[in-house]
Amino acid sequence: MDMRDEERGDYVKYRLEKSEETLEAAELLMNNEKWNSAINRLYYASFYAVTGLLVKSGIYNTKSHSGVKNQFFLNFIKNKKIDNEFGKLYGDLFDWRQKGDYGDFFDFEEKDVKPLLERVQGLIKAIKQEIEG
Repeated sequence: MDMRDEERGDYVKYRLEKSEETLEAAELLMNNEKWNSAINRLYYASFYAVTGLLVKSGIYNTKSHSGVKNQFFLNFIKNKKIDNEFGKLYGDLFDWRQKGDYGDFFDFEEKDVKPLLERVQGLIKAIKQEIEG
């Protein structure tokens, strides 16, 4: 996949908007104590921002969620463009979403989920700053 600059800009803008919208959904789910679903939305809010960042940087060869995670780590965490704390958060969200969506008899609790909102907001802010350069 190769995009012209204008298409790339539109895609990045769309992904960041999707990220913000999904973050709002996570808050609504938290307010209604739907912890597993909130984890899912926190992960996807991060995922949308990360994919926007990758496309902005010309990185399209991500065929899976694992591929997105790997490219994010290789191109932004390893070289410290994005703080390692946010790399760990993204990795944790990746694992927790799998656990919450597919793990039987597993439920997240308020004490585990609520503190993540502010951290995910920080991750998205860092990604936006990197995109704006």
